[in-house]
Amino acid sequence: MAKVCFICGKKTVAGRMIARRGLAKKYGGVGQRITGVSKRRFLPNLQTVRAVIGGETKRIRVCTKCLKAGKIRKAV
Repeated sequence: MAKVCFICGKKTVAGRMIARRGLAKKYGGVGQRITGVSKRRFLPNLQTVRAVIGGETKRIRVCTKCLKAGKIRKAV
């Protein structure tokens, strides 16, 4: 199952981590140098919940933002 919110469609986003070395110019150094760039992923905070979808109970993955906003009706 993919890491995608059932309600809003929020999913993983790609990014980068940039490693820097050196003292910044504003603090009296010669400036920062980039020594490495590596890929990373930002994962959504998904929770598996039992919710009522179309009159029947289903297990879905929902992000916490949608849970807090009350966009789903939890099954009893």
